[in-house]
Amino acid sequence: MSDYNAIREECLAANLALPKTGLVDLTFGNVSVADPERRVFAIKPSGVDYTELTAADMVILDFDGNTVEGDLRPSSDTPTHRCLFLNFPGIRSVVHTHSRSAVAFAQAGVDLPCFGTTHCDYFHGPVPVTRGMTPEEVGGDYEWETGQVIVERFKAAEIDPLNVPAVLVRNHGPFAWGPSGAKAVETAQALEIVADMAIKTLAVNPSAPQAPEHLLNKHFFRKHGPGAYYGQPKTSQS
Repeated sequence: MSDYNAIREECLAANLALPKTGLVDLTFGNVSVADPERRVFAIKPSGVDYTELTAADMVILDFDGNTVEGDLRPSSDTPTHRCLFLNFPGIRSVVHTHSRSAVAFAQAGVDLPCFGTTHCDYFHGPVPVTRGMTPEEVGGDYEWETGQVIVERFKAAEIDPLNVPAVLVRNHGPFAWGPSGAKAVETAQALEIVADMAIKTLAVNPSAPQAPEHLLNKHFFRKHGPGAYYGQPKTSQS
């Protein structure tokens, strides 16, 4: 391989983790991992079965969309990943799945409401759904335009993508992201869990209120940001 071994290995590990979470069926789903300083990212090749993937199969592209290394065709969703890396500074990995409960909200065109503390632990508020894409957007550079409608949704509502690290693309499915491949996969899994909980909550009580702001803030910021105190402190290794 090459000097891109680190992101290739991280990308492979994250992609192999996806089927174990139950988030993907068949070959649906992909993970990318970026090296922002070098402006390159690794991504799963298109249509390759997870059981056959190797680190060498991961395709390396630059942030301009050019293939830097790799013999296989990259995921068809590559332009969407690239768009998010360019517009959401601070993220290093993007995950796309067709996980069923999250897809249900995407297909319904409804934001995923924040009903309880499980949701609050990962997302500082509802997970937004994008607008529908126009015939021109779908007929043009479709995957790039998918990224653009995600960015448009976050900018219009002034949503911080680091505080709400996921989105539901209308009629399509979820994208999630994070500071590492492992964390992005965890976030995608958390998204599916809270989507399933939300569907059941609405089945029990269609008028269920969302979590109050003071509870949302407490649970989110005890795990995120400078005042976080959940878990064990990080220590330097000698």
